[in-house]
Amino acid sequence: MSEQDAQDTTRPRAELRRWPVRIREARLIRRATVTPRMLRLTFGGPAMTGFESHIADEHVKLLFPEPFDDTSRIPVPDGDRLRWPRPIVPSRDYTVRRHDPATGEVDIDVVAHEGGVASTWAREAAIGSTIWMAGPPRGVHVPDAFQWQALLGDETALPAIARRLAELPRDIRGVVVIEVADAAEEQPMDMPEGFEVRWLHRDGRPAGTTTLLADAAADIAIPAGGGAYVWYGGEQGMIRPLRAWVRRAGLERGEFDLTGYWRRGERGNQPSAGDVVHAVAHALHLTD
Repeated sequence: MSEQDAQDTTRPRAELRRWPVRIREARLIRRATVTPRMLRLTFGGPAMTGFESHIADEHVKLLFPEPFDDTSRIPVPDGDRLRWPRPIVPSRDYTVRRHDPATGEVDIDVVAHEGGVASTWAREAAIGSTIWMAGPPRGVHVPDAFQWQALLGDETALPAIARRLAELPRDIRGVVVIEVADAAEEQPMDMPEGFEVRWLHRDGRPAGTTTLLADAAADIAIPAGGGAYVWYGGEQGMIRPLRAWVRRAGLERGEFDLTGYWRRGERGNQPSAGDVVHAVAHALHLTD
C-alpha cells in the first residue's frame, strides 16, 4: 500500500444503510402551506406505530392505485422487503421531512403544481383520507467527521436539505445552494451558524432549464485534504456538471452523493434505462 493509499483510509466516508421495508395505510391528519408552491402533509394514525426514520435524505413511496380503493396491486410484506404485484401501482417518492417517534407523525413536503396524481391528491384529499406508504428502504449515512459540507438542490431537495441542516452538530460548517422559482419560495431553516445559504431564483424560467446551480457550484471552493462532503438532489441533468466539479476538487467515492430526483420531460415512477443504471450504481455507492 502506498503512502497516499494509507492517507486515504483516514478520510471519512459516507455509507449506504438499509433497513426492513414496511407498508402502511397512513392517515392524512393535517395540511399546511409552507410556501405558495409547497404543501406540508402530516400523516398519522394507528398504522404509523413503529415507523422509523433514521437519515435525512431517505424517502418513502406514496401509492396511487387506479381506482384509488383498489388494493389488489398494493405490495405485500416478503421478509424484510416488499413484493410488488404486476403491473406496479403508480407511486411517487418523497423525503421524510420530519418524524415524531412519540406520536408516529410523519411530515411530507410536496411541490404543488398543476396536473399530476400526487399534486392533485396533496391539494384535494380530505383530512382523514388514507394513503398507502411504503418504506423508507435505505439512506446514506454521512458521519459528523465531515466538518465541511455543501448541500445543493432545487425545491424537490429542500425537505432533505432542511432536515439535514437541523440535525447537524452545531460546529459543522458549509454552504447551502438552493434553486427555487422565486423569492416567495425561500424557507427559513434551522442550521449551524457556520453555514452560508445562497438562494437562486429562476424568475419565470421552467425548472430544469437553467445552469444556476452548476454556475454557483463552480464558485465554491471545496476544502482539500479530506473532511469535505458534497450532496445534491434535483433534476437529473445537473449531475454531470456537478460530478465534474467534485472530481476537480479531488473528492473520492463516499465523499459526495449526487442524486437525480426527477428528469425534465418525464412523469411518474417508471424509470428509464439510464435511471436504472444510476440507481444501481448509487445503491452500490459506485457513483463517482
